[in-house]
Amino acid sequence: MERSKVFFTDFRTVFHGNGLGDKLHRLMTAAGFGNIDFKDKFAAIKMHFGEAGNLAYLRPQYAKVVADYVRELGGKPFLTDCNTLYAGSRKNALEHLETAAANGFNQITTGCQIIIGDGLKGNDDVEVPVPNFVHCPTAKIGRAVMDADAIISLSHFKGHEIMGVGGAIKNVGMGCGSRAGKMEMHSDGKPVLDPEKCVGCGICQKHCAHGALTRVGRKMTIDRAKCAGCGSCIAVCPRDALESSWNHGSRMLNEKTAEYAAAVLAGRPHFHIILMCDISPNCDCHGENDAPILPDIGMLAGFDPVALDVAACDLCNRAPRLEHTWMDNCPNTGDLFNDAHGDTVWRSSIDHAVRIGLGSDRYELVTMK
Repeated sequence: MERSKVFFTDFRTVFHGNGLGDKLHRLMTAAGFGNIDFKDKFAAIKMHFGEAGNLAYLRPQYAKVVADYVRELGGKPFLTDCNTLYAGSRKNALEHLETAAANGFNQITTGCQIIIGDGLKGNDDVEVPVPNFVHCPTAKIGRAVMDADAIISLSHFKGHEIMGVGGAIKNVGMGCGSRAGKMEMHSDGKPVLDPEKCVGCGICQKHCAHGALTRVGRKMTIDRAKCAGCGSCIAVCPRDALESSWNHGSRMLNEKTAEYAAAVLAGRPHFHIILMCDISPNCDCHGENDAPILPDIGMLAGFDPVALDVAACDLCNRAPRLEHTWMDNCPNTGDLFNDAHGDTVWRSSIDHAVRIGLGSDRYELVTMK
């Protein structure tokens, strides 16, 4: 298999010189971003706005560099992410936008608008064929994401407690899935109800289009035969009594996520950026972030999300681990992310992505000063 080119630069800047934004722009140029035809086209910049309370997410100024470059090339950029499956601060579009604003994302700081990809309640999706699928014949992707003419992933690289790592594949695959899509990746696709939290208010029943929710006594119950797994009930429950029936099998989750990424990217231009800074041990979906486990390493850019993820893992594994962090009580086998979360298999995402033709795990690292 041919090696994919991955362009790299560190976070060093010249005293009284240009800043990191200019360096990111130059990295994107070197990687061929300017060769994409953005003229009069909608470009979705997929990124994570950070859960409320989390401070490890990427700063909005990085998004502005990307959005301004798209405009420079005649395109119409917008930032996007899809609603979460869990009951947090981004489970519907209103709370999602409020959280993004609180974390500094707005039209001034980013240079473009924010559109939540799967709509108000997380059920505005499109069923998209998965090329060369093994597990998912189709993927349920946020409609606004699929309406875009081009996809740019801007990923904060970090550890992940279930998938092992969070990079470009996760940002695109999991991040662009609607609530029903996230349930398909994470679980058996049906929500469960916590009777301790349920007060029988019936709001979920009013929003269920399939008649799967009924009140029995003072509690709601779910008819799993009728449930379509859309997840609307999760978004509207005021007591957070409904959640996904999680299945934390790392390998299956990683493989399904790779298939979802393949569905999102198929048939249109895409470009990928990874920033390796504030490398936290867990996902930015947490309402907190632990101390970084590595020093800031640098930025990657290119057209192959698989190669970028492999390069990021390799660079992280070569970097010195910081002391007084999550890693203090972890083994040191030379594989940082497997050491951080021993039940995960991050490489399974890469292997499956290669198997279905999403990209290559062989790369040439081109370093730019």
